[in-house]
Amino acid sequence: MFRTRNRFMLTYVIIALNIVVYIFTAILSEDFLVIDYRVICRYGQYNTYVFEGQYWQLLTAMFVHADISHLLGNMFFLLIFGLRAEDLFDTRKYLLIYFTTGLAGNLLTLLFGPYMVSAGASGAIFGLFGACTIYIRRAFSQSILGALLFSFFLLMMSSGGNVNNLAHIGGLVVGLLIGYVLAATRKSATVYRFNHSYP
Repeated sequence: MFRTRNRFMLTYVIIALNIVVYIFTAILSEDFLVIDYRVICRYGQYNTYVFEGQYWQLLTAMFVHADISHLLGNMFFLLIFGLRAEDLFDTRKYLLIYFTTGLAGNLLTLLFGPYMVSAGASGAIFGLFGACTIYIRRAFSQSILGALLFSFFLLMMSSGGNVNNLAHIGGLVVGLLIGYVLAATRKSATVYRFNHSYP
């Protein structure tokens, strides 16, 4: 079930990209600890700007963080869930999960938080978590109820006044769906190979 690791670690590459972007925004802000609000509005997701046509913010916001603690917290959980995802999925599936769930969280933020300013990789991180959790349960023909309950509790524990709960919800729900589909596809392929191996 688990694949061997690539010679390069995709999770480390993504973490490095987040750090490089943070350094870039810190230089623009002239402050390493807290990123200037105007810089976040420019490179994060400022919904007003997105509605005016700056759609690229839906992507760049996944790599922008508000302050050093925001960055370190997200990179810690990306390391945990990202390395787990590398064990379960190949590079193409990993990137599909990461960017699809991150984008889903940002789109949900755009639709239901019209005047919000948001940034961070947490939508994609929740997506990786959701995909891994349900994939493991389905791959071993176990009930998905435990995965759903675990996901719900993690979502509740991470919620707060200054947290973009919409991004978390969007990323998690889409991650659960992708993980479920990938597990179901894997089981179907396994059954097909088994049936055709023994005429």
